Amino acid sequence: MVLVAIRPSLYPISQRECRPCARLPLQYRLNSLFGFYVNTAQVDSTYESITSAVSWLNSKIIGQDELIQRLMMSLLCGGHLLVEGAPGLAKTRAIKELAEAVEGEFHRIQFTPDLLPSDVTGTEIYRPEDGSFKFQEGPIFHNLILADEINRAPAKVQSALLEAMGEHQVSIGRETFKLPDLFLVMATQNPIEQEGTYPLPEAQLDRFLMHFVVGYPDADAETKILNLVRSETQLGAPTPPTHEVSQQHVFAARQAILAQHMTESVERYIVQLVMATRAPTSDLTRWIEYGASPRGTIALDLCSRALAWIEGRDFVSPEDVQNVAHDCLRHRLILTFEADAQGITSDQVIDDLLTEVAVP
Repeated sequence: MVLVAIRPSLYPISQRECRPCARLPLQYRLNSLFGFYVNTAQVDSTYESITSAVSWLNSKIIGQDELIQRLMMSLLCGGHLLVEGAPGLAKTRAIKELAEAVEGEFHRIQFTPDLLPSDVTGTEIYRPEDGSFKFQEGPIFHNLILADEINRAPAKVQSALLEAMGEHQVSIGRETFKLPDLFLVMATQNPIEQEGTYPLPEAQLDRFLMHFVVGYPDADAETKILNLVRSETQLGAPTPPTHEVSQQHVFAARQAILAQHMTESVERYIVQLVMATRAPTSDLTRWIEYGASPRGTIALDLCSRALAWIEGRDFVSPEDVQNVAHDCLRHRLILTFEADAQGITSDQVIDDLLTEVAVP
């Protein structure tokens, strides 16, 4: 019997409709749509564990609630996150604090121009005692990875990382080594300094589930940041999370997200948004050179489901799709030279797409 965690209020079914349910404990119910049994006690503990972690992270990282939300969504969707923003906006701190709240190993990779692919994936070490070679795993084999300033490393290093992200494995010689099931890469980019950097190719950007742009906190958040830094300095040690999110909770949440109810009209809305990037109309024809790939459709579906689940709803609405559209599509659109010349950005194009495509 397979137990899958979904929200307890999703598609209730009476014991009269399913005779085997009468022989199960009360916390189990049969889901008539998907055909599996549900442990509602596990559902509640999973949801409480995730939301408690988000609340704790918001208390440690002031003024970046949306960054925390997108980071948690990437973890629950099994995807990876590209974060772009000016220095000092808690990009590094965000994933370091997430590593404190989630069961798993964390490693930071500082990307530099002299970095080699083996510095990321690992290398074979010669053992003179028996004349053999042994593979020494690199930092990519940890659960949570911070790829800091990914655009400062040359293309071959970026390709080694992005291949591991896409395939969840590393190939060395004739051997292939699998990465952990719980695997998240958060890569950062600094938009200010572009000299001496290696911009990520558009085809490789497509491997990221979302591309999030970090903004500055407001005045109230800035004041809270001062108080937080002072209190942490006085205490001498950071406050640990009250509860650690286990890997089993993460995997259960992933199944719960896939079980979110999405109507056919919302599915069509997602597809129509992506199709509108490939066959644009009006001014968008002059601005879009290449539209989003099917990965964009998958990203919109997963992220809208994850957002609805985190916010405590059992269904996905068109507003959820609109909420994640910019982060899922901004790095998947290639604009024309005319758009660049006129200062048109991907976000402006997506705004026009959301206006033109009919909302169900």
